[in-house]
Parts: sequence; C-alpha cells; structure tokens
Amino acid sequence: MQRGAKRGGAGQGFALLALLLMAGFAVLGPTGLLAWGELDQALQDRQAQIVALEQEQARLENRVALLDPSGADPDLVGELLREKLNVVHPDEVVLTIDRADAD
Repeated sequence: MQRGAKRGGAGQGFALLALLLMAGFAVLGPTGLLAWGELDQALQDRQAQIVALEQEQARLENRVALLDPSGADPDLVGELLREKLNVVHPDEVVLTIDRADAD
C-alpha cells in the first residue's frame, strides 16, 4: 500500500507543479496579465500607423485619379513635367526649394 501511495503523491506533485507553471505563464508570460499594458500600447501604435497609411493611400489614389489619361489635370501634368524632366518655357524662372520630407 505504501508503494501505491508514493506513486499517487508523485502524480499529485507533478500535477501541482504543472498547475503552478501554467499559473506563472498566465501572469508572467509573453501574453500574460503583466504584458497586457505593453500589448495594448503596441496595438494603439499599430492603429495609428494604419490611420497614417490609409491617409497616404487616399492621397496617392487622388494623385493617380488626377493623372488619368482620359482627363488629366493640366496643372499637375505641368508640375510633373517641370519637376521630373526639367522642362520650362524660355521666359520662366525656376526656383527650387529643398524640403526635408521630399519623396
């Protein structure tokens, strides 16, 4: 009988150790209770990035719509010609401005 009792005690000890490990991971693990604040901050950062990227996408979609070959905006076409190809009229003077956020 004592032999069976020792086996049962070892099984219970192992089960208790497993439960303590699971509880420790639930509190201290990478997705545990103590990491929620950090994860919440990371989520807010990602959501802010998504908003910024959606705004950039809308800006680019608008620019693409203005360059549609069937009805391109003449002002934008002229701007792009001057910027990319250095095409100007003989009586024009071009002043360049260095921007920190240039593409």
